[in-house]
Amino acid sequence: MNNNFKMVAKTMFGFEEILAKELRNLGAGNVEEGVRSVFFEGDTGFMYKANLCLRTAIKIVKPIHSFRVRDENDLYKKIYAMDWFDYLSTSTTFAIDATVNSENFTHSLYVSQKTKDAIVDKFRDTDGSRPDVDIKFPDVRINIHIQNDQCNVALDSSGRSLHQRGYRTATNIAPINEVLAAGLLLLSGWDGQCDFLDPMCGSGTLLTEAAMIACNIPANINRKEFAFEKWHDFDAELFEKIVDSSLKRTREFNHKIIGYDKAPSAVRKAQDNIVNANLSDYITVERKNFFDSEKFTDKHLHMVFNPPYGERLDIEMEDFYTDIGNTLKRNYPGTDAWFITSNLEALKFVGLRPSRKIKVFNSHLESRLVKYVMYEGSKKAKFNKAE
Repeated sequence: MNNNFKMVAKTMFGFEEILAKELRNLGAGNVEEGVRSVFFEGDTGFMYKANLCLRTAIKIVKPIHSFRVRDENDLYKKIYAMDWFDYLSTSTTFAIDATVNSENFTHSLYVSQKTKDAIVDKFRDTDGSRPDVDIKFPDVRINIHIQNDQCNVALDSSGRSLHQRGYRTATNIAPINEVLAAGLLLLSGWDGQCDFLDPMCGSGTLLTEAAMIACNIPANINRKEFAFEKWHDFDAELFEKIVDSSLKRTREFNHKIIGYDKAPSAVRKAQDNIVNANLSDYITVERKNFFDSEKFTDKHLHMVFNPPYGERLDIEMEDFYTDIGNTLKRNYPGTDAWFITSNLEALKFVGLRPSRKIKVFNSHLESRLVKYVMYEGSKKAKFNKAE
């Protein structure tokens, strides 16, 4: 018997393809990329697994109804007509998240209010009492998405954004989001098959995500809870089986993951977060200035980092990016070096030609993930040798 249903995994711009690949690798059916989203099918167990294991998903939502809608009164009637008793009771709390892109609906807050009124009135008319709204910690979070005249109603199975993995308690100024960190690592081709360096590691998010990828540890194993755990039909035994089977797929990692930062406070924060993630056996963090460092291995090295932006650190941008290029050229032969920046002008000062540039967003900032291949010896010598 096929108990599969449709779901949507939401993500960041530029990560649709790698999220689709993640879903296929997990066993999702009918995977289809959208804009900042990937559509797929699976059963309840797969919904649990998607929340637990996906690295580049921000939320997993379960569509429950869709209809055409003309105006606010039409929205109220059609929401009221739904059988909300399958999802809520008078003792559960709920919240509405609305997104609108329509000429007929211009305010998402008004759509949320109308939806809430329809649900509350349905319970009051039927049971004489109503469920309460709890915006911060609801038992059930309902998504309303109106595009032109199409309204889609879905249940948010994740709750808080899935970038909140649960291991990061100490952060620096403007830390990199965990989903963004995982996405950058996957875009860079990181698979745990060599040594890894983040030479400007901050609070250690890239290091932690790199270790979890290398060891195939479920991305959200350290999370306290998911929204689906409060649903009427939550199957705790099935969820426990999903967690156990996912942990059995972890693998050993036999290389080094190292982070540098010149700020003692950043080193301490990174070490604390790594302890929280139970990854101290795999990651070493040292107080070191990247510009005074040299490659620590004679084998291939994979480097991914997030250089500080002007607002995060008082730096001379031109000198700073020139130093990045000079350090890579002089001290890091045999290295694939990737970094993200929103300062596209500053890339000119690196003095190296990137072999790849990938458009991504860091929060609201349009950025580029750039790759520099540092050959052993000179590039010319490498190609002469190959002939």
